[in-house]
Amino acid sequence: MNDDPAYETESAGIRVRVRPSYLAGQSDPEAGRWVWAYQVEIENRRESPVQLIARHWVITDAKGHVEEVRGSGVVGEQPVIQPGDRYAYASGCPLSTPSGSMVGSYAMTDDLGRPFEAAIPAFSLDVPGGRRTLN
Repeated sequence: MNDDPAYETESAGIRVRVRPSYLAGQSDPEAGRWVWAYQVEIENRRESPVQLIARHWVITDAKGHVEEVRGSGVVGEQPVIQPGDRYAYASGCPLSTPSGSMVGSYAMTDDLGRPFEAAIPAFSLDVPGGRRTLN
């Protein structure tokens, strides 16, 4: 993980921690493109294995434009996470504004195949040193 601030929540026995970071080298503000990476760590605090099946993201830019993203697994995987174990991955998000926010959930199943949702904490995407906008 990096040194950027972490956003964290726990629901249904699953702790999710997210650390976003601005990617200046991949951004082009003159062309209206700002890019962030985010590192996610998912910890299974339950007493049995779980599997991450799908993701749902709600991405909001500084103008209030909302985009919903749904998909199978994360980064091409549907990991099984054993009790006490963690699964980590990194991804990214481009925006057409210099700030925004993301929030979401993971669709998961328990060891008996029963579905449940695990919350992803809301987190802010802000250009370092820029004016922060409530999204």
